Amino acid sequence: MEPCPTAFVELAGRLADAGGAVARRYFRSGLAVDTKADESPVTRADREAEAAMRSLLAEAVPDHGIVGEEYGSERGDAEFVWVLDPIDGTKAFITGNPLFGCLVSLTRGGRPILGVIDMPALGERWIGAAGHPTLHRAADGTARPVRVRSCDGLDQAILRCTSPAMFPEGSAAAAAFARLRGAARLTLYGGDCFCYAQVASGWADLAVEAGLQPYDFLALLPVVEGAGGVACDWNGEPLHLGSDGRVVFAGDARIRDAALERLRGG
Repeated sequence: MEPCPTAFVELAGRLADAGGAVARRYFRSGLAVDTKADESPVTRADREAEAAMRSLLAEAVPDHGIVGEEYGSERGDAEFVWVLDPIDGTKAFITGNPLFGCLVSLTRGGRPILGVIDMPALGERWIGAAGHPTLHRAADGTARPVRVRSCDGLDQAILRCTSPAMFPEGSAAAAAFARLRGAARLTLYGGDCFCYAQVASGWADLAVEAGLQPYDFLALLPVVEGAGGVACDWNGEPLHLGSDGRVVFAGDARIRDAALERLRGG
């Protein structure tokens, strides 16, 4: 894969700056919460953040496509498509939990080549791009490359997942995740996109979830892969715009393979 142009990396940073600024302004402000058709919460902050990001894209790259959680798709068949989740973890956001993020991804031909995980309340950011090492920018503004860690087996692995509610009780997905959870050393819930930043930084070994949308997971892929990690769907196939939302991210290919075996019934 060709390296992602530096100009696009810089633009992604500006998009995250814009979305994060809106989120911080409304965080813990007591703003009203609406409920979308799928029963998920949404706020004025979600909508304003995405609108600000779309405005930047319209000015900087008007021929590129956009897929956003709040305002849908524009030019989705373009070669380059930006995928936006202005507030990943709205449930965390509306309850004063700082582990919500702003996600920015750029795909080329449906494959992600650039991803940003920005944590507005923490002041931290992870930037991954094809041909570049993943960088973690700390709250003090310093940036350094990060790497995943190796792990000898599932019995040593720390597994991350946002919520067990992703796996409906009695479903095949619930049974599959229970097998995986039973094999892991430790399973922690909560975190949304921060779970994947933990894998990229070598603080956790595995993140497995289901029911995600492209704007939930595409930004995570370049971040984890640029740190030396691996990712796929539950069938072991590469992730892309059309993936079914069941994801496996790991810092070690051996752990990914072991997780897939458990998910499949092994």
